[in-house]
Amino acid sequence: MSRESNRRDPALEALLEALQLSPENVPLRVHVAELLQRAGRSAEAERHLREALNLAPGDDRVRLALARCYLEQGRTGHAAVLVELVVQRAAAPAEAFVLLARVRLREQELAGAKAAFRQAVERDPALANSEVAHELGFGGDEAEGELEGERDDVFGGRAEEWLDGAPRTRERRDGGDPEDDGAGLVDDVDFERPKLTFADVGGMDEVKDEIAMKVIQPLAHPELFAAYGKKVGGGVLLYGPPGCGKTHLARATAGEVKASFQAVGIHDVLEMWTGQSERNLHAIFEGARRRKPCVLFFDEVDALGAKRSDMVNASGRQSINQFLSELDGASGDNEGLLVLAATNAPWHVDPAFRRPGRFDRLIFVPPPDHAARVAILRILLRGKPCEAFELDALAKRTERFSGADLQAVVDIAVEEKLREALKRGAPKPITEKDLLSAAKRVKPSTSEWFATAKNHVLFANEGGVYDDVARYLGLQR
Repeated sequence: MSRESNRRDPALEALLEALQLSPENVPLRVHVAELLQRAGRSAEAERHLREALNLAPGDDRVRLALARCYLEQGRTGHAAVLVELVVQRAAAPAEAFVLLARVRLREQELAGAKAAFRQAVERDPALANSEVAHELGFGGDEAEGELEGERDDVFGGRAEEWLDGAPRTRERRDGGDPEDDGAGLVDDVDFERPKLTFADVGGMDEVKDEIAMKVIQPLAHPELFAAYGKKVGGGVLLYGPPGCGKTHLARATAGEVKASFQAVGIHDVLEMWTGQSERNLHAIFEGARRRKPCVLFFDEVDALGAKRSDMVNASGRQSINQFLSELDGASGDNEGLLVLAATNAPWHVDPAFRRPGRFDRLIFVPPPDHAARVAILRILLRGKPCEAFELDALAKRTERFSGADLQAVVDIAVEEKLREALKRGAPKPITEKDLLSAAKRVKPSTSEWFATAKNHVLFANEGGVYDDVARYLGLQR
C-alpha cells in the first residue's frame, strides 16, 4: 500500500513535471531519481541518472547516485565501475568509499571492503561506529580503536588485519615492530609454478602474440635477442574492462615460460608504517630475482602507481618512487625478471611507469572475442544437463560480454530451469533457447568502462597510447 502511495506522490509528480520543463537541470534530475528509487521505481531512477550522466559525464555525485541504484538492483559490476572512478580522485568523499565497501561486501571481498571502509573513516571519523562498521566486523566498544590512528597509508590500515588473521609477507621472524629496519622480513611466500598455458586461454590471439613477443620469445631465444641488444625481461601493462581475463593471461604467461609466478595485490605492499611499504616492495622484487626466470604480476597497479601529482600524502609518493627504482633494477639485476601489471584505469597510472625499461608496452585486453566466448561458455556449461547445440549463436548474441557477464547468463538460465524442475518435479536439460533468453536479460558490464575510455581516446590520447581501444570502438583519430 505504501509503495503504491509513493508512486502517486503528488510532490514527486510535480517534480517530474518540472523536470520536463527543465530537462538539462542535472541536480533536479538526480534529486528526482533519488526520490524515485526510494519509491521503489528503480528502472525509472536508473533512466534519469543515466541521462544525468550524459549531461554531466564527470559529475561524481551523479556517478555515486547511479552506482547506488545499480547496487540496489544487484548489479554490482556496474556499481563497481562507477564508484571506482570516483575513489580514484584525491578529493573523493567518504560516502564514495562507504559505497565501495558495500560493493566489495556484496562481491564477498571482505579484505577489499575493509580497506575501502578504512579510507572512509580517514575522511569522516564519525563513521567508525556506523552500521557499515558493524557489518564489516568493526562493531563494539573497540571499533573506534581499530580504525583510529591507522590513516597514514593509502588504505589506512595494516594489510594483515584485512585477511582475517592470515598474515602474509609482512610478518616478522623476530617478532619486532614493523617500524624497524626490515631485517627478517618474510619475502619468500606465495610463489607458484602455474600449469596454465596459452592453450588454456580461448581466443585473444592478438593479445597472446603481443605478450609472446615481449615476454615469451626473449626467454625461448635469448641469444637471438641478445644479438639485437635486447635483454630478457621488462614490463608489460595489461589494461581493459574488469573481468576480461587479465589475471588469467598473466598466469598463463608464467606457465608458458615455466617460470615462477607471484601475484602481488595491494594488501601485499601497502602498510601504515612509514617506509614499510617500500621495504615490502623491495622484498617482493628481491624474492623474484632469486627465482629467475620469474613473473611478477601486480594487480590493480593504478593503486600502487597512481599519479604522484594527484597525491597529498608524501608516503604514497615515496612508495611509487621505490616501485620505479625496482623496475629500473637500481638495487638488483632484473634480467630474467618479467613484470606484468593489470589495471582497469591506465589513465590514472603515473606516466613515469610507461618509460622504456619499465611498463613500456601497454596491451589492451578487450572483452573475450567470439572464440573466447565459445570457450568460456563451454567451460561454464560443463557438468550441467544440456541439449546438444552449437554455441556460435549465443557467442554472437553476447558481444562485449565479460567472463563475469557470461557467468550471469548461465546462472540465469540455470535458475529458470530449476524453477521449471520444482514445478514439474523433474529436471529438463538447458536448451539454446534458454541461454539466448537469459542473454537478453544481461547487459554487458563493460559498457561503462568503454564510455569512460572513449573520452580518453577522444581527448587524452597523447602519443596514441589508446589507439588499440580506438580501433576496437571503430573511432577515427
